[in-house]
Amino acid sequence: MSGMPKQERTPEAQLERLIRRHPALEPLRETIWTAYQNMEASFASGGKLLVCGNGGSPADADHIVGELMKGFYLKRPLPVQEREKLGPVGEKLQGALPAIALTQHAGLSTAFLNDVDPFLIYAQQVYGYGRTGDCFLGISTSGNARNVCEAARVARAKGMTTLALTGAGGGTLREICDVCIRVPETVTADIQELHLPVYHALCAMLEMRFFAAAEPENP
Repeated sequence: MSGMPKQERTPEAQLERLIRRHPALEPLRETIWTAYQNMEASFASGGKLLVCGNGGSPADADHIVGELMKGFYLKRPLPVQEREKLGPVGEKLQGALPAIALTQHAGLSTAFLNDVDPFLIYAQQVYGYGRTGDCFLGISTSGNARNVCEAARVARAKGMTTLALTGAGGGTLREICDVCIRVPETVTADIQELHLPVYHALCAMLEMRFFAAAEPENP
């Protein structure tokens, strides 16, 4: 975690920074901004983000949750009233945007895949955790991962906003999600390499929206 110059402490500046560093993502500018707007609206109304994927994508899901639930570029001090209520602990806790990686609940997932249906391990969690106004983010390089697609369908049925992060084709997720960010690569490893700067930018954009005002300026 490091300081951020004042002029970059806006969502717009963070999106510009992403495109400047990764020009291949220029065609996705509007799509990334739309994804940000949907996430921003959800968090602003008290919602949360549910994230899932397979293979390398669970690591990305964990990464995203880590950036949202604690300081990323900013320190995110708690409001004075909350710090006073919490005492010394409140000086160390940081502002958080509630997010859950559905990939880390081994007991629940293995029980459900063994007892019910292996393709519904994420869908069951979306059903249990999800509420109208929340966001779902499915990560799949092909866009066709069945367990991720089933989770997206449940999320839509629950009144959640559905987002996807895929490769160039988009697969099924492109058809069933509200917003699909299709990075311009077709090889799995290459797709994953572009997923990281995209979700880093989204996390930074959200942090600037919700926490920049409370962050002291750099000397």
